[in-house]
Amino acid sequence: MLKTFVLVAIAMIAFAANSLLCRMALANTDIDPASFTILRLASGAIALLLLSSYFQRRKSESAPSQGLKTNASVLGGISLFVYAICFSYAYISMSTGTGALLLFGAVQLTMISVGLFNGERFKKWQWLGFVLAFFGLVILLLPSAAAPPLLAGAVMVLAGMAWGVYSLLGKKSSSALLSTSGNFVYAAFFCVPLVGVVCFVGADNFVLDSEGVYYALASGVFASGCGYAIWYSALPLIKSTTAATVQLSVPVIASLMGWIALGEPLTMQILVASIATLGGIYLVIKK
Repeated sequence: MLKTFVLVAIAMIAFAANSLLCRMALANTDIDPASFTILRLASGAIALLLLSSYFQRRKSESAPSQGLKTNASVLGGISLFVYAICFSYAYISMSTGTGALLLFGAVQLTMISVGLFNGERFKKWQWLGFVLAFFGLVILLLPSAAAPPLLAGAVMVLAGMAWGVYSLLGKKSSSALLSTSGNFVYAAFFCVPLVGVVCFVGADNFVLDSEGVYYALASGVFASGCGYAIWYSALPLIKSTTAATVQLSVPVIASLMGWIALGEPLTMQILVASIATLGGIYLVIKK
C-alpha cells in the first residue's frame, strides 16, 4: 500500500510540474505548439531509451529492442501523440481554467466509464468523495474559465480522452519503463508527418524560442518521460476509477507548486479547493 501511495504521489507531482512547464512555455514564450510537442516527445523518447538500455544491460547482455517491442504498443504511441499535440494546440486558444476543466472532465469520463464497464464499482462514500473532489476542482478552475472556441474545446476533450486511453493501457503493462519508452518512440515517429504538415502549411509556423525549448526539454525528459514511467508502475496496482480520481489532484498540486516556485498568490479559493479535492480523493482511496 505504501509503495502504491508513493508511486502515485510522485506521478501526480510530475504531472503538476508538467502542467507548469507547459503553461510557462506555451503561454509565456514564443515557441509554437508543434515545436513544443516534437521536442517534448523526442527528448522523452531519447531519455527513456538511454534509461532502458542502461537497466537492460545491467540485467543481461541483450539490447532492449526486443523488450520495447514486447511491452510497447502502437495504440499507446498513438494515444500519447494525440494527447500531446491536441493539448498543445488547444491550450493556446483558451484560458488555463477552461482547458483544465475540459481535459480532466474528459479523462474522468473515459476512465471511469471503462472501469464501470469492467465491473469496478464505487461504494457510497467513494461516490461522495469523487463528487467532492470534482467540486473542489470546479471551485479552483471555474473563476478563470471562459467559453472556449468550439474547435479548441473539442480538441482539448480529445486530448483528455487520449490521455484516458493511454492511462488505461498502462494497467496491462508488465514493464513500466520499457512500455513507456516504446510508447514514446512510437509517438516520436508520429511527429515526422506532423513536421510535413506544418511545413506544407508554412515553414514559418515553426518558432523556436530558447526559453520555450528549455521548458519543452524539461517537460519531455523529466516531467513526461520519467513521470509517465512512474505512472505506468502505479497503474497495475490500482483500479481505473481510482486512477481517474487521483488525477484530480494535479491542478491543486500545480497551484501549490506555482505558489512555492513562481511566487503566485495562495488565495482562500485555492485553499478551499485543495481541501475539498484532496479530502474527496481520500474518501475514494481509503479502505
